[in-house]
Amino acid sequence: MKRFSCLLLPFLLAACAGTPARDAQVPDFARKSYAPFSRSAAIAVAEREWRLFGSPVDDVPPGEKTPELQKPERMQGLWQRVGEYWWLGMPNGVAEQAWTGEHDAQGRIFPASEDGRYAWSAAFISYVMRIAGAGTAFPYAAAHSDYIDLAAIGDRRYALQAEDPALYAVEAGDLICLGRASGRGMRFSDLPAGGFPSHCDLVTNVASGELTVIGGNVDDAVTMKHVPVTPTGMLAESDGTPVDTRYDWFVVVRVEYKSQ
Repeated sequence: MKRFSCLLLPFLLAACAGTPARDAQVPDFARKSYAPFSRSAAIAVAEREWRLFGSPVDDVPPGEKTPELQKPERMQGLWQRVGEYWWLGMPNGVAEQAWTGEHDAQGRIFPASEDGRYAWSAAFISYVMRIAGAGTAFPYAAAHSDYIDLAAIGDRRYALQAEDPALYAVEAGDLICLGRASGRGMRFSDLPAGGFPSHCDLVTNVASGELTVIGGNVDDAVTMKHVPVTPTGMLAESDGTPVDTRYDWFVVVRVEYKSQ
């Protein structure tokens, strides 16, 4: 039996070697969490990426902004960066890992008119959390609704909790989310709701009457917005009426960081 086990061992090791870990692509400093998963780290990473894209700010209501002649996500140096969001933000082995700001999983350039099929805002949030050292505390996904629903059901595998925007004062490091397309008009009471189109931004600063947030794939870039709140820091009035007339934020995902 001992000789048989010794002969079998190389085959077992080879099989294991052929199945990379789900986070094998992640650098050691993030995978092994050299520093505690912190609010300040997540904000710093998001702000760094915003500066990389030229520090764009968009406080114009949707539909009123003049489209850019060239999409930043398709510019040299930036389409590769979006590819890094996919590569590092997603679980190892999923097809989306091979996407970039202008390429599909086979490396083919897709038409700019089809970029909605390759929306990378959730990949950006996943990347920020990954590089900030969230480790297994965040459910990395290509769709925001995946982690919104997990936060809503209170899945304790993850450091997330869904909060009602009419009852919770937003803090820096939280995620604020809205429904898009068929998900437009979503309310906190609708959660969990399964897969639905959505978008989330990371709150980077809280000031009197206003939040500063950064999100990916906003105007095809990493973009900053300023979001009004009530005097007590809520995104909605007590009756659920959104404060922001441009965007219908319907849930806050509170991230339970290990340190400030």
